Amino acid sequence: MSDAFPSAGTAPAIDPITVEVIGSALVSIVEEMGETLVRSSYSTNIKERRDCSTALFTRDGETLCQAEHIPMHLGSFIGIVPAILARHPLDAMRPGDVFIGNDAYEGGGTHLPDFVLAEPIFVDGAIIAWAVNTAHHSDFADRGHAHIFQEGLRIPPIRLKRAGEIVADVEALILLNCQVPRERLSDLRAQMAANRLGVARLQQLAVRYGTARLLAAGAALMAYAERKMRAGLAAIPDGAWSFTDVFDNPEIDGELAFSLTLTKRGETVHLAFDAPPQQRAGFNMTFTALLSTVYYAVKAVVDPSILPNAGLARPITVSAPPGSVLNCRAPAAVFNRIGPCQRVVDLVFGAFAQVVPERVTAAACGTVMVASFDGVDPQTGETWIYLETIGGGGGARSAKDGLDGIQVHMTNTSNLPVEALEIEYPLTVLRYELAEGSAGPGRQRGGMGLRRVYRAETDCRIEIDTSRLRSAPWGIAGGGKGAGSAVDLGAGAAPLVAGRGTLASGGILTLVTPGGGGYGDPRERMSAATARDRADGLTVKGDR
Repeated sequence: MSDAFPSAGTAPAIDPITVEVIGSALVSIVEEMGETLVRSSYSTNIKERRDCSTALFTRDGETLCQAEHIPMHLGSFIGIVPAILARHPLDAMRPGDVFIGNDAYEGGGTHLPDFVLAEPIFVDGAIIAWAVNTAHHSDFADRGHAHIFQEGLRIPPIRLKRAGEIVADVEALILLNCQVPRERLSDLRAQMAANRLGVARLQQLAVRYGTARLLAAGAALMAYAERKMRAGLAAIPDGAWSFTDVFDNPEIDGELAFSLTLTKRGETVHLAFDAPPQQRAGFNMTFTALLSTVYYAVKAVVDPSILPNAGLARPITVSAPPGSVLNCRAPAAVFNRIGPCQRVVDLVFGAFAQVVPERVTAAACGTVMVASFDGVDPQTGETWIYLETIGGGGGARSAKDGLDGIQVHMTNTSNLPVEALEIEYPLTVLRYELAEGSAGPGRQRGGMGLRRVYRAETDCRIEIDTSRLRSAPWGIAGGGKGAGSAVDLGAGAAPLVAGRGTLASGGILTLVTPGGGGYGDPRERMSAATARDRADGLTVKGDR
């Protein structure tokens, strides 16, 4: 336990009401940081799709509070402060210092497009916490994924600002390596503004309650999250359960088998993963990416109301073979790590379904359909890059149908409105609809996937990352599988190679995302629910 967040024995007395009030204030701070980042950003990926997250961390790098944005970004957060402290002594830091990093191996990140900015929060001359945020910079298009050196600029944790002043050489180096530098600069400024607000708000909180009480409340909130996680685990019977699922991707032929053995004893749980060796492809995961995925999945099953701080992770241990897809080593490529992260959630839910099936959903779409487009605008001569992630079907629940056309599990971004897309990029969306026949049948049906059809208005390159092309999301308790993914290029287009290819002006690209698995015997579905689905035009897999 750090001196900044003292143990219960050395902390000043603090009543539960004050802890709750301070905890609510911390949530308010990170949410306000997030809105500041979204509203002041430039790129559609942040201002429209909200592909960003904000958080506060203790002086030593424990999660104090994370906004309800994107679970995957916790993987970038939990490594950044320790990576900074490994390179920069605390006593050399000054108010107004801003550190930036993105590297999956030396910078505390999980993939290179996520630039993480961290600013120390000083009170009375001492660092008490950190304001941290990350945003996905959709810039690194037309790259290979054989290893991380192909995937973009690698940034270890270095100063972007020193005592409030931009380090011009560092900024120039970063922007020179970006394909759309004006957009990157504007988004970086938005990130710096969001952290400045977080610094100011926490300083105000320290003035109001006193630094000692504020730190004591932070320690109490983490201890409370730990107690809730332990109590939730204690309510689940002891035992060990295994589950296996497969993972496919356009970059590889065939499927990879992932497995999990989940062992629950008393108030603790251990998750032991197994996976093939890391691949010469972009979907490998760092260990921090695995941890963030596990923390999300276990929290979702055990008690979704647990506070999102470091305390919830204390009763959870995780292992995976070093050098494997789920725990890769440098220089493995990691750009598309979100795909196997979604499959890890399927593994955790599949294991828990054997002991507490009422707490889990059937498999959701199990992928993040990522579509990247880039080219040169014929009117301006400037490079344009557009990235989109498309939702799919949610898994059915024990008493409710799965949700239709949503982002699931490790992603929580918004779909970009068609109007915004067509205004800013030379693309036209011809169709955007629920994919008929994609929902898994069951007493409760799975959610429906999405179909999105694009027409290119100028020549462009495309890259498609997805999964469930060869397999399908599974059901629970007799529920049926949802439909899988589909990628279709119009007539005359050359087939994609490893998910990459080109669209000529006027070319058509159709993407279909998977539906969710069903829950329970389809014969037990109430006739009224079936009639309502058909009236609404919602069809399950196998319907005609």
